Amino acid sequence: MRKIIAIGGGELRERTTLKIDEYIATLAKERAGERRANALFIPTASHDFMPYYNTFHKVYTGVFDIKTDVALTVFKDVDLEKMRLKFEKADVIYVGGGDTVFMIEHWKKTGILPLIREAYERGVILCGLSAGAICWFEDIYTDSLKTEDGNEYAMFKGLGWVKGVVSPHYNHRVNEFDKIVAEKYALAYGIEDDAAIVLEDEQIVKKVSSGGCVYALNGAGELKKKLL
Repeated sequence: MRKIIAIGGGELRERTTLKIDEYIATLAKERAGERRANALFIPTASHDFMPYYNTFHKVYTGVFDIKTDVALTVFKDVDLEKMRLKFEKADVIYVGGGDTVFMIEHWKKTGILPLIREAYERGVILCGLSAGAICWFEDIYTDSLKTEDGNEYAMFKGLGWVKGVVSPHYNHRVNEFDKIVAEKYALAYGIEDDAAIVLEDEQIVKKVSSGGCVYALNGAGELKKKLL
């Protein structure tokens, strides 16, 4: 079964998403069985910012006793065979937040996107926060690409693995995103900070919350919104 946990936002360092992280850690341990679970952190969106990985390690190893590794691709040539070994060991892949547009384009450029896809197809759990949550969808609302009129946020094409439109940090973008959905989109999701949606085989099956909420929006004429 293919599984994605998409976290709308939050502060890993301050452990505001800890209930969600605990859920992810539980799934990773179930997948690992009797061996110690492995988590691979991908910090591409933050341009391989190592303190971000250190925080991830403190939470997932220090709190949940999961072995961690990091996939660095931004400031060094990527050895795809060595990188493949990291992916093959992983029970969960966690994609950090940051510049979504740069991340998607860099994945394609370096050749690690097929490694992520292969891991997903064989049942490795994909999860991530903000950029790492929205990249899997068809269309994404991001602050990584400003519009010609200078607006802070804009729509961008995601990887398209999951149908629908999505916004992270929905509690901070609700009015702007609702307007876009009402005008243009039939199906969209707003994921607040400290909230996540769980997808199995690209279908939403539940939400997990550390305090935030998730909304489903139907637009393209008249906006209808419901709490998941």
